[in-house]
Amino acid sequence: MKVNSVVANNKKKAFDVEAEAGEFSFPFARLEIIPTPSDRVREVYVDRELANEGFTYVLESGAEGSVLMDQVLDYNHYPPYVREALLYKLTLEVQRAVENCGLSKRELIRQLQTSPAQFYRLLDQTNTNKSLGQLFVLLYLTGHTVEIVVSSSEKGSTRRSPKPKYLSRVSV
Repeated sequence: MKVNSVVANNKKKAFDVEAEAGEFSFPFARLEIIPTPSDRVREVYVDRELANEGFTYVLESGAEGSVLMDQVLDYNHYPPYVREALLYKLTLEVQRAVENCGLSKRELIRQLQTSPAQFYRLLDQTNTNKSLGQLFVLLYLTGHTVEIVVSSSEKGSTRRSPKPKYLSRVSV
């Protein structure tokens, strides 16, 4: 996701980031090189070397660091990003399961009742348009159990908690 603009807010101790999906905040405390009252942010800009998908900041001391938009989206628990990250992790688990299960890919395709092309799309971690159900079935066929745990750090609270209230752990 492209960054449109970024501003350092020294009073709030955070960057205000405007992107295609909206406005986000990213605290200085999450940076590799953290600004201090004696070494404040001198300059911040959308970095073309990061394909406009991140920004670079420079401190008064000359030290500099960069932040990718993925870090900002992760910190803000942006739902589409969280979904894609979960799908990515689950796909990597499926790849390991298929590799270590002892069944041939042809046999797995037959049991899934799908085409080879669809099977390989399921194993492609860059494909975000796949069915979680099919991934769960594939894990089952490889001898794995899927456990989904949904938890909340504060019961009944409408206040935004540090941990998102959506799927937080998948065990395979």
